[in-house]
Amino acid sequence: MKHCGVVLRVLVLLGCVLSIHNGLAMEEEGLCSSSAYDYGDALGKAILFFQGQRSGKLPSRQRVKWRGDSALSDGHTEKVNLTGGYYDAGDNVKFGWPMAFSVSLLSWATIEYRKGISSAHQLHRLRTAIRWGTDFILRAHTSPTTLYTQVGDGNSDHQCWERPEDMDTPRTLYKITSESPGTEAAAEAAAALSAASIVFKRVNFNYSTRLLNQSQSLFEFADKYRKSYSDSCPFYCSYSGYQDELLWAAAWLHRASGEKKYLSYVLSNQGWSQAVSEFSWDNKFVGAQTLLAREFYGGKKNLTKFKSDAESFICAVMPRSSSVQIRTTPGGLLYIRDSSNLQYVLSSSMVLFIYTKTLISSHVNGVQCGSVHFSASQIKKFAKSQVDYILGNNPMNMSYMVDFGSKYPKQLHHRGSSIPSIKVHPAKVGCNEGFSNYYSSSEPNPNTHVGAIVGGPDSNDHFNDVRSDYSHAEPATYINAAFVGSVAALLAKIKEECLQLPQVNKPAIMAS
Repeated sequence: MKHCGVVLRVLVLLGCVLSIHNGLAMEEEGLCSSSAYDYGDALGKAILFFQGQRSGKLPSRQRVKWRGDSALSDGHTEKVNLTGGYYDAGDNVKFGWPMAFSVSLLSWATIEYRKGISSAHQLHRLRTAIRWGTDFILRAHTSPTTLYTQVGDGNSDHQCWERPEDMDTPRTLYKITSESPGTEAAAEAAAALSAASIVFKRVNFNYSTRLLNQSQSLFEFADKYRKSYSDSCPFYCSYSGYQDELLWAAAWLHRASGEKKYLSYVLSNQGWSQAVSEFSWDNKFVGAQTLLAREFYGGKKNLTKFKSDAESFICAVMPRSSSVQIRTTPGGLLYIRDSSNLQYVLSSSMVLFIYTKTLISSHVNGVQCGSVHFSASQIKKFAKSQVDYILGNNPMNMSYMVDFGSKYPKQLHHRGSSIPSIKVHPAKVGCNEGFSNYYSSSEPNPNTHVGAIVGGPDSNDHFNDVRSDYSHAEPATYINAAFVGSVAALLAKIKEECLQLPQVNKPAIMAS
């Protein structure tokens, strides 16, 4: 009877332990359980999209076969080499400021989720996508106080519907100098190169060092000659000012170099930091705050301001928060702006995932939003719901990524995708011919731009798949870059995801 009593007590104790553990596991449901979507496939297609946006001489290993070489003379009017880089969206202009932001996001994703990305066999491809952008930024930074920020005239380009391979609109060059500065563009380029320097440090130390050195030079240029950037208006205008980019760049430089002067810089300018409800190519405040909150939780308690502002962002976007500022559609999608809304949805999700990663690694149980507390798992679950919405869990029952699932946008607002490939139709398609024969066509695009994510549905979860609706049907590099940073968070193996759960030691059975 004595032995039976010991065994009974042990079984009761084990039952209690399993009950507690199962309760915690239920809170992680949706992250540790299987998903209806193949996130590895989605990641691979999101990265492949960047090949379809390439400008310049394409490599022999190019996988997007409907594209050809283009813009091979970019920069020649000023005797500089500005070939390469990415076309911004559905047009044929290279806007350096949002391009650099896309590179920053891709690099951040690689840094945070390298193992998960590697498990999906996409790490090399993602590094290649990053380098296509960083090589262009390096070429565009032709002197310590000169950065070329745009190739192509947006107004004339938008008056034509041409494949990039046929492009004959002016390849006007725009640059910032000490006499005509543009702090946002220079600082974002600095952020992109410093983040990328971390990515390449393990695999190409010399290239990593070059990226970091150029980043430091660009930051000095941005900070010394302060003036808001306006050359890309009306397409990309700075509404948030340049303080966010300077904090963002300094935070990345501190992380990449470890030099204390960059930490001193953000501390001395912490008054610039603002509580915001948006993370975008224009507004980088919460990006900087998220990077610096990591430092706060690592022991640098003088960074409280940045941690508090970052958590204000979380409270602003989380549904049912007592201080929520951003509404959701009836289907549950964050709705920030009507035009290209998915860029804001995905950049927000990326921040939520990364911030909760910091909370979990710091053993912090969540964020307090007034009277409402959100655990890290609740925040992650909401961020996951945004990714899943885009992949098909929405009232339209469609994916907003091209070629993912059985139903997706077919009339992408994208010049190259909507006109037959030069390899199929080698004759030139002129400006007006492109509009009359292809832009106005009701047929699906002849070239499937695999992985492209469109601007998304309206406030009522409705999407009209019409090529002319650029606000909802146009892809962009920074949409896909933020998606990479969001879906990569969902790629960790079940074991790695569930390591977030408290580990409970089994009770030892004592001999009687």
